[in-house]
Amino acid sequence: MLHTTARRGPLDRRRPDRLPANARLPAVYRVTADAPAESRPVDPLAREAPLALVEAVLLAADEPLPIRKLVQVAGLADAATARRLLKRLRALYDADGTAFQVAELAGGFQLLTRPQYHRWLAAARRGGADVRLTAPGRETLAIVAYRQPIMRADIEAIRGVHCGDTLRLLMERGLVRIAGRHDSLGRPVLYATTKKFLQLFGLRSLKDLPQAGQFRTSAAPREPGEEEPL
Repeated sequence: MLHTTARRGPLDRRRPDRLPANARLPAVYRVTADAPAESRPVDPLAREAPLALVEAVLLAADEPLPIRKLVQVAGLADAATARRLLKRLRALYDADGTAFQVAELAGGFQLLTRPQYHRWLAAARRGGADVRLTAPGRETLAIVAYRQPIMRADIEAIRGVHCGDTLRLLMERGLVRIAGRHDSLGRPVLYATTKKFLQLFGLRSLKDLPQAGQFRTSAAPREPGEEEPL
């Protein structure tokens, strides 16, 4: 029985079936593979996927998001990761001069426009849902903010007038809430400020309220018998 051996043509001899283990790729294939990572162009303002997701969540949120909620919604590993990404996002906004900022207020984080653009945005909104308070409303709100939790009787003792209607209005605006009841006779209601109050005034917590020494001491002269302003 005869055995025949297939002959390899010239092309087959130049292209073996398998390259040696130590063979180098042709130069055209090594340009990208051998290039160091540092030499590749990278946009300094680019967002990696987790950072872009945090940015999207903040954009969609209607109120400040606590760290725990942000971790849950964005599917992050932990609070430390969330804080690192928030710090990175703040730095990006500061670097590219955007009109947005990541603000920490009311116990959470929210994407807001910068204060210097308020006047144009207010004009464009054309009478939105701005909270406007009268002088009695501001005085009552200030007393509640600094003395909370506080009874209505104590508020009226400080102001010298009845304030039931004013407290009701502040509650309707979402700035004051019922925080419990006092242990005294009749168990009167205690009032305190809300999360919306912190958000409206740009406060992270009640500790950020201005201290008494930060207020101006000058005041206009009052007529005899006129109620003393707070």
